[in-house]
Amino acid sequence: MKEVDRVRPTTIGGQAVMEGVMMRNDFRYATAVRTGEDKIEIDKREYTSLTKSSKIAGLPLVRGGIVFIESLVMGVKILGFSADFFETEENEPSKFDKWLEERLGDNFAKVAVAMSVVFSLVLSIGLFFFLPALISQYLSPLFSDSTRVMNLIDGIIRLLILLFYMFAISFIKDIHRVFQYHGAEHKTINCYESGADMTVENVMKASRYHKRCGTNFVFIVVAVSIIVLVLINVESFGLRILVRLLTLPLIAGISYEILRGFGKFNNSAVTILSAPGMLLQRITTKEPDESMVEVAILSFMTVYETDKWEVSEGNERSQWEIDHPQKEGGSKNEQAKEDVKSSKDDDGFKKAS
Repeated sequence: MKEVDRVRPTTIGGQAVMEGVMMRNDFRYATAVRTGEDKIEIDKREYTSLTKSSKIAGLPLVRGGIVFIESLVMGVKILGFSADFFETEENEPSKFDKWLEERLGDNFAKVAVAMSVVFSLVLSIGLFFFLPALISQYLSPLFSDSTRVMNLIDGIIRLLILLFYMFAISFIKDIHRVFQYHGAEHKTINCYESGADMTVENVMKASRYHKRCGTNFVFIVVAVSIIVLVLINVESFGLRILVRLLTLPLIAGISYEILRGFGKFNNSAVTILSAPGMLLQRITTKEPDESMVEVAILSFMTVYETDKWEVSEGNERSQWEIDHPQKEGGSKNEQAKEDVKSSKDDDGFKKAS
């Protein structure tokens, strides 16, 4: 993979959502969602991480687990925001959802987010920690009686489950489009860091792989967990499960510090260490089209241009129209490459009246 020359390093990061992209710059984050051919809805919010407001929470190895939980909560919220635009009559709330909404009233959204986060955590721990431990418990006697070997087999199974899971979901149509927006997010950040003008044409040329990607974090977590759990040697199955639960914050903390290092340094050692995660991004990112790149650029510029920042209030959303003037002899997509600019005077977008 071609190495990106980081002329303008940035800490801006993001996440792909349904038909859109979220970008975050420090405490500001903006979610842009395409709701029509020439319409983009954008939601601007602010969130200060506990790692910024608490000295203890901000300590190395401690902050990783906190950032992971916060990212999961934010991810559920912005996915819900993007999904709201595509609800149909066929997707009516279930009787259980209606019952909860009647009982909880204004707190329904908060409870729904909490339940989604808990479900995601339970599913992840079950799929990537409990299941491999259970399988290795039965397979390891075929190779060795050593519990260290058992834990190593456990780690290999965890990695195989991760690869199969990512590969399998990439064939789901909606997930494939999310992966395309994921690629648009990376291309936008890479384009900015390369020093190029933020046009659709330049962003389309940029790499869709990035070292600070969440895919890299997931792989690092798996790799670090293999090392940590091989070193902590316990005999019984119950203790093995307990150790996995107790070491999760430590594993997340170590993994987060490694990922920060990937973003901070750009040398041969980082390139080698980040290579497996970058290869995984061949699955979790896909080549986007120009309409997806337009969304990513708008989201990026919204959090980048801090002098224009205005947080959305309540359910307020900004609606933007893509300015695509039709020039003689040129297609609409060709115009878009020229019309989406990073200039503060003419950024290629206009607010809908």
